[in-house]
Amino acid sequence: LVQFLQELTKDRILIAPVREHELVSFSPVADAGQIDFAFQNSFVPPKSWFFPQTEQIFSFRLEEGKYELSTPSLPGEAVLFGVHPCDLKSILALDPVFDGKFDDNYYCDRRKNTIIIGLGCQSVGRNCFCFKVGGGPLESNGSDIFLIPTGGDFLAEGLTDKGTELINKYSRFFSDSSAEQIDKEKREGTDRLLKQPTGLKGDFNLAKVKAFLDANYEIPYWEELSYRCLGCGICTYLCPTCHCFDINDYARSGLEGERIRCWDSCQFKDFTLMAGGHNPRPSKKERVRNRFLHKFKYHEDRYGLFGCVGCGRCVQKCPVNIDPRKIILDLQEVAGNE
Repeated sequence: LVQFLQELTKDRILIAPVREHELVSFSPVADAGQIDFAFQNSFVPPKSWFFPQTEQIFSFRLEEGKYELSTPSLPGEAVLFGVHPCDLKSILALDPVFDGKFDDNYYCDRRKNTIIIGLGCQSVGRNCFCFKVGGGPLESNGSDIFLIPTGGDFLAEGLTDKGTELINKYSRFFSDSSAEQIDKEKREGTDRLLKQPTGLKGDFNLAKVKAFLDANYEIPYWEELSYRCLGCGICTYLCPTCHCFDINDYARSGLEGERIRCWDSCQFKDFTLMAGGHNPRPSKKERVRNRFLHKFKYHEDRYGLFGCVGCGRCVQKCPVNIDPRKIILDLQEVAGNE
């Protein structure tokens, strides 16, 4: 596998999970030996390849009384390797946002020029709950090629034309495997992984939660939950499906500058502050409510997919232990008492 990935670097950008200072992040790699194949989850999700935390939209320059605009050249063909099933699902949730009614060419061009190689999970973390929100540790949907760990080797599954073409091009690194063998390994591997202990208790009924949220906007629960929230935004910055952004112009001088897009957060007070001073989400209650309604109602209303993939990043990093798993169970309980 390392040899195959090293070969890819000759004519493509290779983005892969790399461990540095105990944190795993998706970064461009020139040496495939740097790749971490056994990581549980990356700190920042791989959405940052398609939707960077900061990117230039264009630069401008005033010369002889006229403005000249120039757009940056986007990266060439790439392979995004090692994407776990929860993050594969998150990219599918982002696609209709950036490539739907309005096309975001910055996202779409990267997406079109990238082959995604998914990597099945080798362990389930205490904060993981993909299997409770319609996913699973060996779900391959969203990848062009999916690799299933088999204890030293990997079974490769070509899922799209792009993926199959890449396998055929580098066929010397692959041996034949049957669809039956792949299905068997997925089934047995999933059963084995789901027996590992997690920090999750209770069953989810997202349809019940969605129906309750459809009918109940103002409930005391959001006020109670907001008392704990610091409004730091770490949950949204690490979430693989959050996609809020801000745009700012920076002038390097009176004659030239650039327009920059950067991630933003609906948990920040100024996010919805309007020029006239009105803020439709003036308190943490409204902002916390918006976050969870977006995950379990709004995104599903618009695109038919829930906005939470169960990656567990927000569970792990929230400084005050606001846990969406408990919130789902709480809402189910409140719904049952209605």
